[in-house]
Amino acid sequence: MSRVLIVGAGGVGQVVAHKCAQVPEVFTEIMLASRTKEKCDKIAAQLPRPIQTAKLDADNVAETVALINEFKPDLLLNVALPYQDLHLMDACLETGVHYMDTANYEPLDEAKFEYKWQWAYQDRFKEKGLMALMGSGFDPGVTNVFCAHAAKHHFDEIHELDIIDCNAGDHGQAFATNFNPEINIREITQRGRYWERGEWVETDPLSWSMTYDFPEGIGPKKCFLLYHEELESLVLHLKGLKRARFWMTFSDQYLTHLKVLENIGMTRIDEIDYKGQKIAPIQFLKAVLPDPGSLGPLTKGRTCIGCLMKGVKDGKEKTVYVYNICDHEACYEEVGSQAVSYTTGVPAMIGAMMMLTGTWMEAGVKHMEQFDPDPFMDALNRHGLPWKEVVS
Repeated sequence: MSRVLIVGAGGVGQVVAHKCAQVPEVFTEIMLASRTKEKCDKIAAQLPRPIQTAKLDADNVAETVALINEFKPDLLLNVALPYQDLHLMDACLETGVHYMDTANYEPLDEAKFEYKWQWAYQDRFKEKGLMALMGSGFDPGVTNVFCAHAAKHHFDEIHELDIIDCNAGDHGQAFATNFNPEINIREITQRGRYWERGEWVETDPLSWSMTYDFPEGIGPKKCFLLYHEELESLVLHLKGLKRARFWMTFSDQYLTHLKVLENIGMTRIDEIDYKGQKIAPIQFLKAVLPDPGSLGPLTKGRTCIGCLMKGVKDGKEKTVYVYNICDHEACYEEVGSQAVSYTTGVPAMIGAMMMLTGTWMEAGVKHMEQFDPDPFMDALNRHGLPWKEVVS
């Protein structure tokens, strides 16, 4: 008997609710909570079995504590905004509930994401015998598990890691983001960063690129170097790592629109005064851009996210590429969301399942690569994200 409280009713929250409802032997009771209860009710009406819904301001710790005490979940599954991670962790500590999320904390007033704020919770979670699982999405999340899988089954040491994220889908819009526009734009307009021989090297935003030939007919796509949070934990946990980078594809049309919006100040995160009101331009931009949830029925094509790793096994050099390909239209047919939400929501459900079944359970603030990858990799195949690997 396990009870899960899902916080957040956006595109990812919709996928998580669907996927949890599909596994009643693990998720016996489900509550979906969001600032807008109507969104939760709309998702609940799509599901094959009843779930509870609730209105919740995730920034309000006392409100979250009250809801936890009312519903009494075993786990809080956070797919709300990264700004709210610490508030929800505080509520879990106060009520004695396990915690997991899909993206690390970001301060609202600075476009910078790193794990130091959540790592600071290590002792408090450990002392209470509670687990906080960081980043159980795809990247971060599945990418961490792909690395752990390769480290366990293919390498004595992984020396080079390139995480490569391709969205080869097309939604037909002039400019739109596949997840929260504010979070997405903050992520890609900050400085790039990669790990090289024991130190972090910074680059100007979107200044480094390469062309990668993606498998199964997707073909060559231009990829840009970004900083992504899974690098921060992987450099600590992968033995012998000398270089680690993260790459993502963007179309020329997307980058042209983004540059114009930057140039006219619409991606700014600091507040301006407009007719006596304070507003951050990026928040206004978010309001006028297409809702990512509306892109589901419009998006065609596939995503391909994988880890390209080079290292040594028994003294010999070896290369392993582990990847998943996901079809936008198939995702929409199953859960009413496009593949970007699906590839985050399915691993969130699987991470929760690993915790609630005791397969992964250790007190403290933990990362995906710190656990046995095999049960998670098996669950990916069974729950909609089959993976493949190429070994050379």
